[in-house]
Amino acid sequence: MPPADASLITSLPVTPPAGATRLLLRGVVCPRCARQVRQELEHQGLQVLQVGLGGADVTTPASGKPDPAALQAALGPLGFDLLEDPRDQVVEQLKAAVVEWVHYTPVEQWPVLNYSVYLSQRLGRDYHTLSQVFSAREGLTLEKYIIRQKVERAKELLSYQDDPVAEVARQLGYRSAAHLTNQFKQVTGMTPTEFQRLDPGHHRRSGLHEVSRAKPGKRNEP
Repeated sequence: MPPADASLITSLPVTPPAGATRLLLRGVVCPRCARQVRQELEHQGLQVLQVGLGGADVTTPASGKPDPAALQAALGPLGFDLLEDPRDQVVEQLKAAVVEWVHYTPVEQWPVLNYSVYLSQRLGRDYHTLSQVFSAREGLTLEKYIIRQKVERAKELLSYQDDPVAEVARQLGYRSAAHLTNQFKQVTGMTPTEFQRLDPGHHRRSGLHEVSRAKPGKRNEP
């Protein structure tokens, strides 16, 4: 089983280092993504201080701040988008916090608070406002997005280990195997046990940045 390793890629700190410019980016959800972004930003002449889920902190040349159009032209072909609309920035920060929580943090280290309090504290904003912005921009409630991310993590665990569904449910913080099974079937159209029985070549999973666009209830089409 590939471990959830928070040291690989984490969310950026709440505020960037002094003198740094924060670039909020759509699509930075994995270590490989972070490496690609770092390489391209350095190629653009920026000093990269850190790359995390949802963005990067950079220092700029003496000539001034980076040109957004030039950065988008460089990052776009790699599958990343520079976010300038404040609403899109909030959505990406929410996604980054959820991805870090679900995919890169062992359940024993999950916050004791419920997810609404956790996300509100992480972003320093009222949860109702965050939820409204997310739904308006994504066409999906924040709660359903979290469920879909947990189902994607469940698929990963079910693909790489032989543990019973109850153990996978425990690792994902579900109160019971039945709770996981119900949500898993709502999203994928099959139960976790049915998914485990598939040939590994049919263990289709969505990219983490694609989860909000996934179509629920389709067998093998998360």
